[in-house]
Amino acid sequence: MKQLMGVINLDHELDKLNELTYFRCGAAVPFASRYRLIDFVLSNMMRADLESVGLFVRRKYRSLMDHLGDGKSWDMNRKHGGLFILPPDWNDPTDTSLGDLQHYHNNLDLFKRGSAKYIVFSGSQHINTIDLQDLYSYHLEKGADVTVVYKKIAELQPEHDLCQRIEVDEENKVTNIHHEKDHPNLYLDIFIMEKKLFLEQVEHCIAHGESYFFRDVIQKNRHKFNIAAYEYHGYHAVINSLESYYKNSLELLQQENYFSLFKESPVQTKIKYEAPTRYLESANVSNSLVANGCIIAGTVENSVIFRGVQVRKGAKIINSVIMQKCVIEENAVIENVIMDKDVHLSKNRILVGDSKRPFVIAKRSKI
Repeated sequence: MKQLMGVINLDHELDKLNELTYFRCGAAVPFASRYRLIDFVLSNMMRADLESVGLFVRRKYRSLMDHLGDGKSWDMNRKHGGLFILPPDWNDPTDTSLGDLQHYHNNLDLFKRGSAKYIVFSGSQHINTIDLQDLYSYHLEKGADVTVVYKKIAELQPEHDLCQRIEVDEENKVTNIHHEKDHPNLYLDIFIMEKKLFLEQVEHCIAHGESYFFRDVIQKNRHKFNIAAYEYHGYHAVINSLESYYKNSLELLQQENYFSLFKESPVQTKIKYEAPTRYLESANVSNSLVANGCIIAGTVENSVIFRGVQVRKGAKIINSVIMQKCVIEENAVIENVIMDKDVHLSKNRILVGDSKRPFVIAKRSKI
């Protein structure tokens, strides 16, 4: 869609997944047996056929850049437009910009050289399957300066506490943006606006010593601008803590959740050519997601298993998330555990965490 470009802003997302974000930013954390969190927002933008996508990231981005490459897996390795990964690289001694305005100010060429007239902004912590073309049409229909996306949550969870809330009137215009925890309308960290207005407001904010675009332009000026609200009704999960990661990972084992996320909206990820998983005669697998490239000889129950995992004979994995290329030796027992990549668990070891606070093993550990 030539009228629309995308911005994925990771600058304000805190790395609160403990061991899982020691060496990577949150957007690069593996999820759902074969994906990374960044895959879901990128796939939304791919389906909308955006002209270009700028990814702004400030720290721990090596793993993310390795995963994304040139954007080919999301059809974004183009001669014109495509995916632009933009870590901090500014050397202007006269630059006075702060916060995420630094990214925008120091990458103005990204916005000015493209033909898109509108920009859709998104983070990576809210997993969803939003139709960005429908959001764009809604924005034009409303004639709004800004359109923000929200979801009405029937039953609030602890991970929602950190999310902003949107209040709307009967015409779906935004009347307030706040952090009141008991309000059900969650802001999904997605908004759309005209590029010309965006660039004007970036310049204004920097001149007045502001730092963060959404807070200082949209939230503080909700009475100045015509801000429309777009209600999203599809699959949604917030990954902003270790507990929310674990809970939402295992909830994908429920068929209705899995189909809601994947059936109607294909999700792309980095292509890896691996053999199918081998299930040996002693294997016993039930209600689990198992990616390709694994060798399973033990028991796996209610768990998420990533690519290349080896589960030896007699080993048991229950209610756990086991990431890429882990090796679980004979007769080891794992329950309520998150195991990061390349962990080697020795024979006869027993690791049991709490169902609400899982035991986490850091990347490349040997136990």
